Amino acid sequence: MTDNAFRPFETALDEGRALANLRQAVAGADDGELFLERRRSEALVLDDGRIKTASYDASEGFGLRAVRGEVAGYAHSTEISEKALTRAVETARLAVGDGGGTLADAPQGTNRRLYTDADPMLDASFAGKIDVLKEIDAFTRGLDPRVVQVSATISAGLQEVEILRPEGLRLSDVRPMARLNISVIVEQAGRRESGGMGGGGRFGLAALLDPGHWQPVAREALRIALVNLDAVPAPAGVMDIVLGPGWPGILLHEAIGHGLEGDFNRKGTSAFAGLMGQRIAAPGVTVLDDGTLPDRRGSISFDDEGTPSNRTVLIEDGVLVGYMQDRQNARLMGTASTGNGRRESFAHIPMPRMTNTYMLGGKDDPSAILADLKDGIWAVGFGGGQVDITNGKFVFSCTEAYRVQNGMIVAPVKGATLIGDGATALRNIRAIGNDMKLDPGIGNCGKSGQWVPVGVGQPTLLIGGLTIGGSAA
Repeated sequence: MTDNAFRPFETALDEGRALANLRQAVAGADDGELFLERRRSEALVLDDGRIKTASYDASEGFGLRAVRGEVAGYAHSTEISEKALTRAVETARLAVGDGGGTLADAPQGTNRRLYTDADPMLDASFAGKIDVLKEIDAFTRGLDPRVVQVSATISAGLQEVEILRPEGLRLSDVRPMARLNISVIVEQAGRRESGGMGGGGRFGLAALLDPGHWQPVAREALRIALVNLDAVPAPAGVMDIVLGPGWPGILLHEAIGHGLEGDFNRKGTSAFAGLMGQRIAAPGVTVLDDGTLPDRRGSISFDDEGTPSNRTVLIEDGVLVGYMQDRQNARLMGTASTGNGRRESFAHIPMPRMTNTYMLGGKDDPSAILADLKDGIWAVGFGGGQVDITNGKFVFSCTEAYRVQNGMIVAPVKGATLIGDGATALRNIRAIGNDMKLDPGIGNCGKSGQWVPVGVGQPTLLIGGLTIGGSAA
């Protein structure tokens, strides 16, 4: 930890008085905590040969929560002081009322660290980062004369967290994040197409700024753009789909993962509510949420309530066996937290959220899966999508996809969207590849207006009977 470490109980608050305030806030409540945070981040964007953005942001503050039953009182402030904390107690206690609750047991403490606590922003000077961006621009343009525009982004940040619980448990975590992305626009015969690639995780910038890393990223972004130059309009209709490994797991995350978060199931609004112990997927389908993977974008040593992160099996061999839980929802459902209580910042209340959600690999050869596709789409890359949690219906756009007939790739396609629902897609999985892969570290997840970093992954999958939205006649 650096000399400039976040130490609010040494610089702004007396720990004993802060604990007394917290205990006053949760007297008669079921649960609660004091969450303190400092966050610093920077982003540099080079676009069309010029630095478009060079930003630096810093924030700090606390959130105080008192929970009773299904109600939570929450107060937050950008001023970390005893005066602000005392004011927050009054607001948080509004949820407690006359009390009557029994304070939940404290989470188990942990000394586990899944990532470095070094500041990734210090891995290179400002001038050094600008030089790398210019090198990326020149290198990528030199790869192909059809390149007309290059955009490259370097971003890094450090989140420092302190959690004080009413039992006196105090936890500290330092969470780094670094990312590099490259996008390319190519033009040929008046037609322009784009491609992008990048990634990162909870580690320093140094590895990402090395030419041995960013040059392959630039080549991959260009490859995708050139593939799209030759793409024909996607067909429309009901077809079998092969999903590639890795990032296509975002469909799993959205269409299935959210439906396995505990709050939606407790309230009966998930398509999977009431199905615990029942078969909801094809045999061989095993899905996990795992926040314990070292250095991964969605990993956390402990969640934002202080519960150590966990490797939670959600679906095992096609059977629903678990939900992702925070402390409040777990208590209301009579189970234990799985370490999935996450929040965007000190200004937000925690809720059940995914970390790294992925499907385990199977036994099938990926090339054989593709060879068995008689008439369908091989979807390798995905962009945005929409999901209705209540019924699991989804619509996802493909950024790289191919028409396949009789096991042979006919042509790349553009404008393809996958339409279906998570429950049906799970049951219609017909083959599971042995090539499980995690995404390169680009995922963000939105829920109730909050955004958190996540990871996804899956092997090659064959799914029968998805609807393809396309424009081909």
